[in-house]
Amino acid sequence: MGQAVPVTTAQRVHPMGSRLAAAGTCALVVVLLGAGVAGGWGPQLRLDDAVSVALYAGDDRSRAVSVLLEVLTAPGYTVARLLVFAPVVVWLVRVGRRRDAVWVTVAVVGVGPLNSGLKELVGRVRPDFPGGGAGYDSLSFPSGHSSGIACLVVTALLLAWPVLSGAGRRWAAVAGLALVVVVGLSRIWLGVHYLSDVVAGWAFGAGWTLLVATIGQRGGERVRWTRA
Repeated sequence: MGQAVPVTTAQRVHPMGSRLAAAGTCALVVVLLGAGVAGGWGPQLRLDDAVSVALYAGDDRSRAVSVLLEVLTAPGYTVARLLVFAPVVVWLVRVGRRRDAVWVTVAVVGVGPLNSGLKELVGRVRPDFPGGGAGYDSLSFPSGHSSGIACLVVTALLLAWPVLSGAGRRWAAVAGLALVVVVGLSRIWLGVHYLSDVVAGWAFGAGWTLLVATIGQRGGERVRWTRA
């Protein structure tokens, strides 16, 4: 039979401080990469161009490859986050975890509009290829798919972490990281984002979620479960 053991002050403060430090680091990454794009910093832009050319799947790719890439990139869409977390939010409310329901909703719904605001602020155009490329008219930095999948994965990990075993945490972290990387790379394979767009998207999505979760859980009752 498990019993709840109250978390000490040190145990409460440390995770919160770590999350805020991680969120601050993510914000710094977004700012530095955004400044590099806006300021035309040569080394960053040359690396972006080189990676973009090397990884772009090409305009002459087969139908099968195009379908595969669309499948790989799909988890980054806003609708994917909503489909995953709408029932989670309902469950959280039903079991009385309203504080968690609020921060999850704010994180999942808010990441998209904020990412769009950053795109307008930086104003970077999409990659351009001799054969035409994807031809999107929308802006590029940071990648909305990358920030969206980072938000989805970090939210899921924060919710599941307390109930996972050590091995479960490792497997969940590896699976989540793999999903984040694949969705991000798919944006470069499709030719719709540069490397720095993707990295900034990852950083923004993760940092935003950590910040919202930390604020949302602040002051809430937290317990650590151990086996008797």
